This record gives sequence, structure tokens and C-alpha cells, in this order.
Amino acid sequence: MRRSLQKLAVGLLAAFLHTTPVLAEEFTVSDIEVEGLQRVSAGTVFSAFPVSIGEPVDQFELANAIKDLFRTGLFTDIEASRDESVLILTVRERPSITSIDIEGNKNIETPMLMDALSSAGLQEGQVFRRATLERLELEILRSYIGQGRYSARVEAKAETLPRNRVAISLEINEGSVAAIQHLNIVGNEAFDDETLLELFELQSTSLWNSLTNADKYARERLSGDLETLRSYYLDRGYIDFNIESSQVSISPDKKQVFIALSVNEGPEYTVSEVKLRGDLIVDESELRELVPIEEGDVFSQARVTAISELLSRRLGREGYAFANVNGVPETSDDNTASVTFFLEPGKRAYVRRINFEGNVSTRDDVLRQEMTQMEGGVASTDRIEYSKTRLERLGFFETVNVETVPVPGTDDLVDVNYSVTEQATGSLSASVGFSQASGVILGANISENNFFGTGKQVSIGVNVSDSIKSANFSYQDPYYTVDGVSRGFSVFARETDFEEQDISSYLLDEYGGRLSFGYPIDGITRLNFGVGYTLSKLKSGTFTSQEVLDFIDQEGEQFNNYFLFGSWRQSTLNRGVLPTNGYSVSLSGDVAVPGSDLTFYKLSQKTDFYQPLNDAQTWVFRARSEIGYGDGYDGRRVMPFYEHYFAGGYGSVRGYEANSLGPLATNAPNDLSDPDPFGGNLLSEASLELIVPTPFAGDSRSMRTAFFVDAGQVFDADRGFSWTLDDVRASAGIGFQWITAVGPLAFSLAKPLNDERGDDTQVFQFSLGQTF
Repeated sequence: MRRSLQKLAVGLLAAFLHTTPVLAEEFTVSDIEVEGLQRVSAGTVFSAFPVSIGEPVDQFELANAIKDLFRTGLFTDIEASRDESVLILTVRERPSITSIDIEGNKNIETPMLMDALSSAGLQEGQVFRRATLERLELEILRSYIGQGRYSARVEAKAETLPRNRVAISLEINEGSVAAIQHLNIVGNEAFDDETLLELFELQSTSLWNSLTNADKYARERLSGDLETLRSYYLDRGYIDFNIESSQVSISPDKKQVFIALSVNEGPEYTVSEVKLRGDLIVDESELRELVPIEEGDVFSQARVTAISELLSRRLGREGYAFANVNGVPETSDDNTASVTFFLEPGKRAYVRRINFEGNVSTRDDVLRQEMTQMEGGVASTDRIEYSKTRLERLGFFETVNVETVPVPGTDDLVDVNYSVTEQATGSLSASVGFSQASGVILGANISENNFFGTGKQVSIGVNVSDSIKSANFSYQDPYYTVDGVSRGFSVFARETDFEEQDISSYLLDEYGGRLSFGYPIDGITRLNFGVGYTLSKLKSGTFTSQEVLDFIDQEGEQFNNYFLFGSWRQSTLNRGVLPTNGYSVSLSGDVAVPGSDLTFYKLSQKTDFYQPLNDAQTWVFRARSEIGYGDGYDGRRVMPFYEHYFAGGYGSVRGYEANSLGPLATNAPNDLSDPDPFGGNLLSEASLELIVPTPFAGDSRSMRTAFFVDAGQVFDADRGFSWTLDDVRASAGIGFQWITAVGPLAFSLAKPLNDERGDDTQVFQFSLGQTF
């Protein structure tokens, strides 16, 4: 029979531990029983309770053992009693969390709050601790205060449910962001308040600032503005500049904030001398050419930082990949400062391995072909960066990043890791598309610039539109040899009915092929040359122009022409698709050689220039031009009319119908319709664009928005032209380009600026699956 038990004193646990009396004398535990368990297993209790069966125990040892059991955090109460030599533990488990509900939050998303709760140990199925919930309450409130929401309120409730469970609810009243009523700077003399406050992202309240949220206070934004202010002074010679204090006061209703900044400008310093110290592994005279600071210049921390980077890159070119260069100013009492650049090249590093990741479709060897940095060679920062640029120029990747990582356990080996994000590399001719020049384009073709990830360009297909029926096959291997000599060939068959394109009415069938080779002169310049053959068959249409009829009468309807062609191209464009920096210049010529039925030549020059206007290269200025000229030779007065240039439409002068600009044909006597464009042998086009960030689109590499001004015209020397600016047509508008999964999509809205009577204008133009 159970005897009456005597209570044990538990010491430190007396405030929250209730025990039933046990005998104070020592006894040997023959068994341990645990009562009150619901979710916690007996094994968990025994593993945390440092008393085992067969051990003698007294009241002090038992008290310490109960303390250990409390430390598990699983129980709110533990009672110890004994029946003879049997130790009985009666426990009350902490409640478990059955659900968590959050209401009222908008600016801090629910998943973020749930993650914070989970990190604090509050999630469904876990043991509930009220103290933890109260601390989390304060942390959430502190987060809202950091956003400037001083009137925010957070109330946490724990509802007790049957079977020892609780349901937690967080009711959040986020309040409103306090508006900056006044922003004041004290202590500034060199620059007035207006100049300094314009630097700030935070602004005092006004109608415009309220609409743009510039007057909404946030602690992080204020910290950023203080750094901007500090940099502004340091870049203008105020080396001793210091922000003495920044005070933020809140109105009683917690809706307004008053910010007061106290600054100490100090004197303006000029540079007295520039010194280079450390291990000068490069000749000092060469290094000094990278330091464009002269005695008497106002000190600028931004210039010092930029020069340090230049010096570091120069050392990196010699293989010192982890060179450290610091520019340190030393001030004097006469308000001058000597600037010392400390160069620490470290050990020369060698590349152990070049790794690629992210190239799911493109084979590694295609990427390695573009590497100018070799494995086993000296790690040159220039070669590593230039290899990155070459990968971007391929047009296969949306992004390319490179990281130079030291090899663990060594001090002179690095791994170079290139990380790429692939993008659609389909040819600029889609199998399904639409062009306002050719109408609906239907066909089955495979056109891929990175065929099966090999880097080779392959196109094969059949296409049918309102005006053109064609079949083609082309192949281009950019690395026919390891030296970068390319080889390609193509065959084609094309039937064109120009009656459907609003060009002087005639039918032209052409069949032929070409073989080409390319040779790299250097990293940015390339020569291409080759031979070709074309069989051309002419037919008159319903309303064929007099010029076409005269040509057929004089030359016949069928021509065998043999071609030599070549081109020179130099490109520093940073990307193969939608570039944002660099230029491209090309010269090309195409000659139907003697022995051909028709002897003529065509020459063209194209220029494309991109100049970024900000560091992120989201604002870019672009200039494009094209000049083309053709003529006959070897006794021929003109080149064939079907080789004429045309202008107008997307990719030319937007705002005018495709191929509508230039000389008009002379209608045959029985044709009473308006004359159609006939083209000419001289083409002149130019375009200026301001590329801007695309609204609501974070990715600027696959889409582009631009404001443009286009100008151009086609002339015919055979008709005796006099070139004047009045003849040139111009337009202005906005354009959009997007690399989609089915091919490039492009459209424009353009307004002709000087169109004349008879011009065919077109405000909206678009193309899917056509060349940009």
C-alpha cells in the first residue's frame, strides 16, 4: 500500500516546480514510472532524466535530475514521488501548436513572417513557449519601425484548445509610414542645403514626393543617404568630413518625422604629391601612366578608388590575380594631402582548372573555344575578362559571370569558374511568323545558331508566304580549324512574286549556292570571303513596269551569274544579341565576275555603335548607319534592277511601308494604277536610338525598349539624281524587341516627320521571326 510521501525541496525550481512529498532519506530506485505523458515518449524522458534503475538517490540528486528534465523545455510542471522503491514522475506537458494564423500584414509577406516564427521555434506541431512568442512580437514590431511605421501594432494571442493544444494568431496593424516633415542639415558651409538635399533619396513631404513615396522614412534609406553625403564630400577634397550626429524625432501622433543632421566639413585638401610604394613588379613609369593625378588637384576619393582598381588590374595582367592596392591620403597642416598607393601583388597565380556551369545545352568544348585564358597558364585578369566577353558575344547566353577562386591548400593556384544562363538561340527566321513586308509566313524549318549545343549554325526548311516560296539549307562551322577559321555553305531555291509586295510587278525565280570561309585577324576583326553561283529567271507580271520590260528585251529572261564576295568586320560589341556597349563596323563587296551573263558589283558599309549612359547599362545611346552602292561594269551601264536596294519598314526607316521609299517605276502604257517602288543603286540610312529600361520588366537582356529617329532614302544613279536633304525621309517613335521562345518579336510605333504626297506611311509595324 502506498505510503504517505514527504515533499522534496527543489531549490532553484521552487518558483515554478510543484512536487509531492517524498522521503528525504536516500533510497535505491528499483523502477521509474512516468505519468501524464501525451505526446512526449517515455524514452525521451528517460534519456533526459539522469537517474537510472538500481542507482541510489537522495533529495539533492533528485532535485538536480528534475532540473535536467526541465531543461528539455517540454514540461510546465514535474512532480516526483515514490512508492516504496519505485520513483514516480508526474509531468504536465507544454501545449503543442496546432495552427498559426497571421492577419493584417501587407508590407511584410506572410511566408517571411512564418519563416521568422519557425526560426524562433514556433511552428505547427512544436511545443509552445509564451516567452518566445512575446520576444517575436517585439522583433516584428521592430521590423515595422525600421520601415518608418511607428504606429504599427502587433498583438499575439494563444488560444487554449482541448487535448493540451494552442492556436496562435498574430493580429498586425501595420499603420502608415511616417512622412518626413522636415530634413535639416547643420554645419555645412561649402555647399548649401539645396545642393546637399538633392543627393538624398529621402525628401521632405510635398505633393510630388508623397506620390513617389520619397517622403516616407526608412532607417535603411537614411543610412544610404548618409553614405551618399559622406562620399560627396570625400570626392570634393573634404577628407576630414564627419557626420557628428543624426537625430530622428517623431511627432506625438507618430505620423511625422523630423530629421536633423549635424556635419563637420573640415578644410578642402589638394594633392601635394603622389607616391607608389610596395613591390613594384611593373616599371614605375608605366604604373604612373595609370595615375592621372597631378599636384594641385583637389583630392577625390572616387578617383583614388578608380586608380587603385586600375593598378590592381594592371598587376592582374601579369598573373597576380589577388593583388591588393590601397590609396591612402596623408594630410598636412597646409590643407594638402600626399596620396600613397601601396601595392601588394602577392604571389603570381596559375590557373589549375577552368570550369563551366549552367550550359545545359551547349557543350563545354564550344565554350572552351572562346577561352583566351588557358589552364596551366598565368592567371591574367585581362584574359579572364576577355574570355567572358567572347562568351557573351556568342549570343547563346543571357548572362555570363566569372569568379576566380583560390585552390584550397595552395597560395599560387586558382580555379576560374564561368557561370552562364542559356537563352533561346533559334535563328532569326521562325517557322511561323508574320511580316508586314511578306505577310503570313508558314513553314517547317530548323534554324539554330547553336545546333545541338555544338556552336555550329544550321538552317534547313521550306517557307511559304504571300509573295515568296523558298527552300534553303545552310551550314556554318565557326571553328573549322582550331585557329578560328570558319567554313560555311548554303544552297537555296526561291520563287518571288513582287506583285504581292507592292514593288514593280514581276516574277523572279532564283536557284544557287555559296561556299564561304572566314579568317580572324585579331580578337575583334575578321575577314570573310567565298564564291557563289546563282541561276536567275525573270518573268513579267500583270502590270510590269516599262523598265522591267526593257531589261527583258535587252538581256533576256535567264541568267547564270558567278560571284566572288568578301567582307571585313570589326566588332567590340559586348553581346551577340541586344548589345549595350561597343561598336561594329563592316565593309562588304559582292561581284558577278566576268563570264557571268550579267557583270555587276555591290558594295556596302554598315556601322552600329552603342554607348551606355549609366553603369548598369540600362540607358544606352545607339547610332546606326548603312550605305550601299551597286553598278555594272565590263561594258554594262547599270546593275540588274532585281538587285536594287529598297528602304522603308522595320529595320530600315520605320513609319514608312516596307520597300516603299525611293524611285518609282514607269508604268507600262496599259497600266493606269499608281506606279510602284522600283528601288535604286544607292542606299543611305541612319538611325539614332535612346534605349531605356523596359517598364515592369526586370530582365533587360531579353527585351529592349527604345525611342528612335530614323532617316534614309534610295536613289538611282541611272536616272541622274541630285542628292539633297529634302529627299531624305525621316521618322520618330518608340520600338520594342523581345527574344521569345519562338523567335524574335519586334514592333514599333512611328510618326513620319517629313512625308510628302504619295508616300506610303505606316504608324504601327511589327515582325515575328524576322531579322532585327
